[in-house]
Amino acid sequence: MKLTFASYNVHKAVGVDRRRDPDRIISVLREIDADIIALQEADLRLGDRASVLPKALLDDTPWRVIPVAKRPRSIGWHGNALLVRRTMQVESGQALDLPTLEPRGAACGHIAVEGRAIRIIGTHLDLSGLRRRDQVRSLLKFVRECEGDCPTVIAGDFNQWGRSTGAMREFGDRWTLITPGASFPSRKPIARLDRLVASDHFRVIESGTHHTALSAVASDHLPITAILELPEI
Repeated sequence: MKLTFASYNVHKAVGVDRRRDPDRIISVLREIDADIIALQEADLRLGDRASVLPKALLDDTPWRVIPVAKRPRSIGWHGNALLVRRTMQVESGQALDLPTLEPRGAACGHIAVEGRAIRIIGTHLDLSGLRRRDQVRSLLKFVRECEGDCPTVIAGDFNQWGRSTGAMREFGDRWTLITPGASFPSRKPIARLDRLVASDHFRVIESGTHHTALSAVASDHLPITAILELPEI
């Protein structure tokens, strides 16, 4: 079974032209056409933390939102949201708190695809290297304490420059670090801030950044994608 995972910091739907344009973000998502998508900065930060992607727009897409929100107008937790194809069965969603001095969290979803259980975690880690390390440890502790040996992908904006330095060292041999390419800033990307980490259940087929005329202006980050294969049991 092959699945396409994506991660996209949508910058609250504000593009490099300083226009907030949710339709443009949806168009980029359609370009990617991934099966499972982790979004960062998908909710406004103040007030009722409303989603920057209106429900009417999302209802007209191939994806549904995994329920993790604690506010009625949000789709995520601290801006982290998860989208999966409507053909997939959503078992549960959970908002995770991360250790930090500023509001940070993660969105966790358990889904079933062709009878296989899969866990997806979307996150946006701290700018501070020390806090990032604590946050990765917290996510790994959560995964260890979950029931069963579930194939897991952690995706998001890790705010980490080095491929395998800093907080990334917290992932051990049972994890594959996937750094598809430079994704920030979107017009002329130089930093590999966006990445995925897959448990050893998966085999990486290919990965890359999605750099098109539209994605270069829709957000200050480019989306990243990875095709992962989950072998038969």
